[in-house]
Amino acid sequence: MSLSLEVETPRLVLRQWRADDRKPFAAMNADPCVTEFLIPLSTEQSDALAQRLAAGIDEHGWGFWAVEAPGAAPFIGFVGIKPLPALLPFAPGVEVGWRLARPFWGRGYASEAAEAALRVGFDQVLLPEIVAFTAVGNQRSQAVMRRLGMQAEPGTFDHPALPEGHKLREHVLYRLRREQWLRQNNGDAEIGGVPVAAA
Repeated sequence: MSLSLEVETPRLVLRQWRADDRKPFAAMNADPCVTEFLIPLSTEQSDALAQRLAAGIDEHGWGFWAVEAPGAAPFIGFVGIKPLPALLPFAPGVEVGWRLARPFWGRGYASEAAEAALRVGFDQVLLPEIVAFTAVGNQRSQAVMRRLGMQAEPGTFDHPALPEGHKLREHVLYRLRREQWLRQNNGDAEIGGVPVAAA
């Protein structure tokens, strides 16, 4: 489904990537605070990731959007939804994810933008479920997942892209189904053009 979306929230704009996002994105991906539970990226790797994320938005009309905070910063990171990598044991599906530069933590930006991304996924793309995952030690991201109403799956899984014994290999998985999201948001939505009450 192609949507060609730009998403606005009260404080943020989720948009397609621009060339001038590359430099602050590379700085963010090299920041040891940001990458505590991620793999740090070189400038070349960061640029390639930005290109892949932009291509995903071109393909689907949605994805991991670049995020700007008007009046505060033209680029603060990315937030959005995108198809799961095929190598994951719970693929196929769609994940919600976020990565923000350190100066913009603690302001509720990740939750605000992720809520908007979930709305796109459930209201417009009509996804039946959206998942999120992170390393077991990443309590900040797990707190955002819980604020979004996502439920943790029992146990953990080993991320197949990371080698045996890697400190970040053990991950947790959270899920949110569309019916649950509708109940939480007390709104109406449509399935195939037919209104469906959230009650």
